[in-house]
Amino acid sequence: MDTLLLERHDAVLLIRLNRPEALNALSRKLMGELSQVLAEAEADTAVRAIVITGSEKAFAAGADVREMAAMTYAEVAALDLYGPEAEAIGRIRKPLIAAVSGYCLGGGCELAMMCDFILASETARFGQPEINLGINAGMGGTQRLTRLVGKAKAMEMNLTGRMMDATEAERAGLVARIVPGDVVAEALKVATGIAQKSALAVRAVKESVSRALELPLSEGLRFERRMFHSAFATEDQSEGMAAFLEKRPAQFKDC
Repeated sequence: MDTLLLERHDAVLLIRLNRPEALNALSRKLMGELSQVLAEAEADTAVRAIVITGSEKAFAAGADVREMAAMTYAEVAALDLYGPEAEAIGRIRKPLIAAVSGYCLGGGCELAMMCDFILASETARFGQPEINLGINAGMGGTQRLTRLVGKAKAMEMNLTGRMMDATEAERAGLVARIVPGDVVAEALKVATGIAQKSALAVRAVKESVSRALELPLSEGLRFERRMFHSAFATEDQSEGMAAFLEKRPAQFKDC
């Protein structure tokens, strides 16, 4: 991959965005390569969790403005610019963790929000500054952000382009937690722990929590309950509960 660096850490795939000359700006090529790598990881049974990160200076400073500047409405509409790639990332069923340091702006913030949760270093800065370019966010900056931090803060960020620091982002609910020190190392540790769980239970949790943002409460509770009931048809449920009662580590088999 020209725009990504890939590392395997046992059952965890680490993906580093690698466009240092552009603060990891999200070009069409990068988004295409990222969606391809994630699809391959989804199909690889040896990969059980995925971490996406950038550099110390920038997770990703936005979409590639140089690439977009001369494009017309007809061109971006015909391409459905960034749409297919964002939708492909959204279909990944394995856990995705964003490890964020430095600038996480525009498309970068939207990519981080596509992940299941964000771990941030103390240097992380989040924002949706598209308004300064005469456009609006196009990969979730008005939709996912509103669901995560509420209307008032999302509206302010999108209308003013103001950045929030890691402390504010954690307080607002955008960030799961702030990590002092090496955020990538902590993300790998967390991903490794998740990789040791039952893949069936992990998938059920991811689907259930994601539904909470999309369904009325009654329908979400019904979906959660059905997933809970279906777990009792698995060997992993029997093993997990037996291991708990016998005070030993569970040996899950994903069946």
